[in-house]
Amino acid sequence: MNKTILVLHGPNLHLLGQREPDVYGNTSLEKINKKIKAKAKSAGITIDTYQSNQEGQIIDKITKSDYDLIIINPAAYTHTSIAIRDALAAIKKPAIEVHLSNIYKREDFRKKSLISDVVLGTISGFGENSYYLAIDAAAAIFAGD
Repeated sequence: MNKTILVLHGPNLHLLGQREPDVYGNTSLEKINKKIKAKAKSAGITIDTYQSNQEGQIIDKITKSDYDLIIINPAAYTHTSIAIRDALAAIKKPAIEVHLSNIYKREDFRKKSLISDVVLGTISGFGENSYYLAIDAAAAIFAGD
């Protein structure tokens, strides 16, 4: 297939496995990234993962990286970053929004995504499986190319 996916993890996701495990699960980001890469490899897809707590670094990765599709968990920036939204809109590449928790069952301020209108779709509420479902969706998108 020879396709590349950029998987972007937003702020505080480096704390997965430690931070609020009742909300975000017990699996570390390192383990999630390993599973993402293994799942993608079996589908013939190359994965580049990146985590940042800084909005500008996320925007730079979106706009300056070479990939065929992006999977992004913008974390708290989902609800606040017009700049990340605008970067996703500007690149004109397919993107999938991912959330570990169901943002629509959380605090009111988390129920609004500034990202969702510029991505192909959103996978939310399935814990770490949200990422793996996004890999499946990406593989299906690539197969349709």
